[in-house]
Amino acid sequence: MKIALGTDERTPLTDFVVEELRARGFDVELCGAQAPKACEWPDVAQEVAERVAQGLCDEGILFCWTGTGVSIAANKVPGIRAALCSDAQTAAGARRWNHANVLVMGLRLTSNQVAKEILDAWFNTPPEDKELEHVAKVAKIEQKYAVPRSQVKTSAPLRKTGKRLHNKKTSFSESRIQGKG
Repeated sequence: MKIALGTDERTPLTDFVVEELRARGFDVELCGAQAPKACEWPDVAQEVAERVAQGLCDEGILFCWTGTGVSIAANKVPGIRAALCSDAQTAAGARRWNHANVLVMGLRLTSNQVAKEILDAWFNTPPEDKELEHVAKVAKIEQKYAVPRSQVKTSAPLRKTGKRLHNKKTSFSESRIQGKG
């Protein structure tokens, strides 16, 4: 099995997971900072998700500080079912009930031991066929909201002005975005 693994920050945890995957006999394709290639979290999420969606890799594993950002970004790629897993039970459920194809872990709180438990659950839990109906419903939602690239309208981009980030609708203090306010 070929696994695309990406992160925006190379850490002892990401190194541990790479070695753990290789020890289990997986072919690991490194993306982002693990490659090593400087990369921001949306970019590495897109790279890994596209590798999986295009069938170049069987599954993906992503990391960022909380895991939330890469989960959101990866799930924008059609056909990707990325699941942020903080424990083995969540990983097993994501595989069993959601047929998740991209595992996401946060760098902030995941220890090597917990990562190993998550990997065990992820790779030892088969998807349940009775859940295929639900996976198909999610695919229909994805198709319903798919918009041809030529018709994609982006919201007003955030722009930095002094100590605040603005768009036409909202204004956010940088300290609030960074969790300090």
